Amino acid sequence: MEPRPDRRIVVTALGLSQILAWGTSFYIPAVFAEPIVSETGWSLSWVVGGTSLGLLVAGLISPQVGKFIDRHGGRPVLLASSLFYAAGLAGIGLAPNLPAYLCAWLLLGAGMGTGLYDAVFAALGRMYASQARTPITSLTLFGGFASTVCWPLSAFMIDQFGWRIACLIYAGLHLFVSLPLQISVIGGPPVASDGDLAGGDDRPATDARLPNEPAVFALLALVLSLAAGIGSIVVVHLLIFLQARGADFALAVGLGTLFGPAQVGARVVERLFGSRYHPIWTMIASCGLMALGLSMLSAGVPALVLIIVLYGGGYGISWIGRGTLPLALFGPVRFPRLMGKLAFPSLIVQALSPSAGALLLDAAGADMTIGALTVFALLNVVLIGALWLMCRERLNAGLAA
Repeated sequence: MEPRPDRRIVVTALGLSQILAWGTSFYIPAVFAEPIVSETGWSLSWVVGGTSLGLLVAGLISPQVGKFIDRHGGRPVLLASSLFYAAGLAGIGLAPNLPAYLCAWLLLGAGMGTGLYDAVFAALGRMYASQARTPITSLTLFGGFASTVCWPLSAFMIDQFGWRIACLIYAGLHLFVSLPLQISVIGGPPVASDGDLAGGDDRPATDARLPNEPAVFALLALVLSLAAGIGSIVVVHLLIFLQARGADFALAVGLGTLFGPAQVGARVVERLFGSRYHPIWTMIASCGLMALGLSMLSAGVPALVLIIVLYGGGYGISWIGRGTLPLALFGPVRFPRLMGKLAFPSLIVQALSPSAGALLLDAAGADMTIGALTVFALLNVVLIGALWLMCRERLNAGLAA
């Protein structure tokens, strides 16, 4: 067996790669869209729509990514993610026209599907089995700083070199920083999913199945997809929602900067105390906080700072629940495959939600959009409660153990 590096080294290396991965995909339009439109004259909706196209690709390939990680481990997938990211960003930077730009987003989407949280969670589950909860939680602490690091860095590079050179620099960082970091810490021999273990791996040969597992899986997929869809709309349109509640643009921008720290703060709490309770309580807290924040916003409660802290904290730990809850419910053996299947609807919803939110804003206004999001968030509270009821025997057994 290859000796595995210290978990802190693994999490740090993968965490730095996650900052770069999120900052050069999901968060890239926030800084790059305006200079791209200004130089090229392409439609803003098409430029920003590249992100949705990438997320669609990521969602479509996620089940196969999960299967591949289950069979071969995470190293080949994470290596491929760095190559896809580098090729996609280079393609964007060199794109002579809009079709070439959108084709580059197809490559970047493949990088997202093989290199963002879902794939890395599966790789960590493959490495650490039932002990993967702490590494997954710690990894999300790094991811929470993606916009904090990459937005100012992107703005600086665009100002100094232009957006095309900035994309090429990011492509180089994926090749010469992220790729070596990831392949140096992800390794180990393959372990059969349903057979005997390779020496030294701590995963059981099989996982005990829930008696109502198909229904549990479908309900969990719905909860995660709703959380991702709501979160995607709020992240993209947050400033519009805040201005609809009386904040001017400058104040809305200032309040928006609290969103990232709120996510990280909630993840720190989960990191410190999460080992004391089942991950389903993380997801219950996530759904409850998101619903509470949106309900306050919908009701016109003037405490906008508190609203952002509550909602941002709930959204932040939803990404932890996305990785740790399937691991706890279904066990480590099938975790990589199931993680890929769960990512499929979630990423599709995440891709389509910002456009759906924009259409709703145009048709019904900010008040109706916030109200609709609140209804969906409250529905998610009901759904996660139903999931708890369906799984309470497994939860009680886990506590007794």
